[in-house]
Amino acid sequence: MKNVQIEPFNLLGISVRTSNANGQAAQEIGALWQKFMSEAVLEKIPNKIDNSIYCLYTDYEGDHTLPYTALLGCKVNNLDEIPEGMMGKSFDGGAYQKFTTKGDLSQGLIVKQWMKIWEAPLDRAYTADFEVFGEKANPPSNAEVDIYIALRN
Repeated sequence: MKNVQIEPFNLLGISVRTSNANGQAAQEIGALWQKFMSEAVLEKIPNKIDNSIYCLYTDYEGDHTLPYTALLGCKVNNLDEIPEGMMGKSFDGGAYQKFTTKGDLSQGLIVKQWMKIWEAPLDRAYTADFEVFGEKANPPSNAEVDIYIALRN
């Protein structure tokens, strides 16, 4: 883990309002990924900068135990064109703690890392946290994924 400064950016994709209670998020975010892949959402995102997939957690009602929005999509140049059924989000950037996790995505790699993050003594801002699934996320059986946690300034 290391401290990094993130520049502002825009994301466009599909979203779900969820909660970590009773495994709800694992189920609903899993379903969001299924929809993202089965409906080829990546190909439908206009003005994307690259093909890295972001999973952004934002609009927190409090801490990680309360509802929030998960947005699965890509960085885009602008939010001028938002296709029906998609959500765009401008992201302010700021001070972040970066975690890198490696392993098999099908074996709960991301959820296990989040459980460690929830226990970590971080001064979290609960503004916008995100995961980046870039070129190193392939193959999924030996993926490397970066997770960024917003910190209070």
